[in-house]
Amino acid sequence: MAGLNLDGKAITPLTICLIGGGGFIGSHLCEKLIAETSHKAIIVDVSSEKISHLLEKSCSWFGRIEFHKINIKNDSRLETLIRTSDLMINLAAICTPADYNTRPLDTIYSNFLDAIPVVKYCTESKKRLIHFSTCEVYGKTIGSFLPKDHPLRQVFAEGAEHGLKFTIVRPFNWIGPRMDFIPGVDGPSDGVPRVLACFSNNLLHGEPFKLVDGEQSQRTFCYIKDAIEAVLLMIENPEHANGQIFNVANPNNEVTVKQLAEMMIEVYAKVSGDAVSNVSTVDVSSKDFYGVGYDDSDKHIPDMTIINRQLGWNPMTPLRDLLESTLTYQFQTYSQSIKRELSNPAC
Repeated sequence: MAGLNLDGKAITPLTICLIGGGGFIGSHLCEKLIAETSHKAIIVDVSSEKISHLLEKSCSWFGRIEFHKINIKNDSRLETLIRTSDLMINLAAICTPADYNTRPLDTIYSNFLDAIPVVKYCTESKKRLIHFSTCEVYGKTIGSFLPKDHPLRQVFAEGAEHGLKFTIVRPFNWIGPRMDFIPGVDGPSDGVPRVLACFSNNLLHGEPFKLVDGEQSQRTFCYIKDAIEAVLLMIENPEHANGQIFNVANPNNEVTVKQLAEMMIEVYAKVSGDAVSNVSTVDVSSKDFYGVGYDDSDKHIPDMTIINRQLGWNPMTPLRDLLESTLTYQFQTYSQSIKRELSNPAC
């Protein structure tokens, strides 16, 4: 399975260490690596639930993927795993908007400060790093105003001063199966996932959609499998990716969040076979929904120039198609347990 890279050279099999590899993005990336390449994956995470199907001993690829239950905040094993790998991919982050307000310290440590030791280990071991940023945080930030101890400054500084080979990825609303959680089913009952999972939860429970501040903000949505193709290009074409920051998005799938809700209602009716014409929407304030201090930009505009030029990547999946794939998964995974819950309410 060792194909050719963009320069026509044979791709050398790599041992890839993925921090946060058991999550939504990591699970899809692992599937791609194991099924379609000769690379080996070392997964570092606090949970293996979303990759359990890849860890079964009966699988033909058993031995090319291993899982280590590690909290990177306080486990010295991480340094050893980085040193024994060829490439480091850091996916670990808190990415649900509600956590930005309710768990500000956790968010700062997880998304920012916890990344600093990873950068340090990669520099000392001369290992290449692919670091995941986020359009939600850095999309509003001018680099010159970043705090001095910010990991992005650390990454660029290590690259300039010590030769760290790095790539930074900025995902814009990647959507697909296994994204987030459904509150009270496979997540906390008082949890607030990202917008698509929130709306999926409303559909599954037959509840009104809550439109935060009218949901007129515009977003682009990218299918996870398209996005993973972009990440694989970064992995296998370091000469084209090192030192670059890539926006990975689908500008063709831009809608307001209210339009997303309307489209999801239509697609869910097709997926479930149930009439959902009675699904209503209610406007709520961001203060009531997320808490005091929540702020958001009204439009995220991804510039695709660099990723088009360097990797020749373009997303392929239209919004309606990616919603159908995602909602089919949500319906097949959750509908029966939710029906049982609704038919036997707690006394």
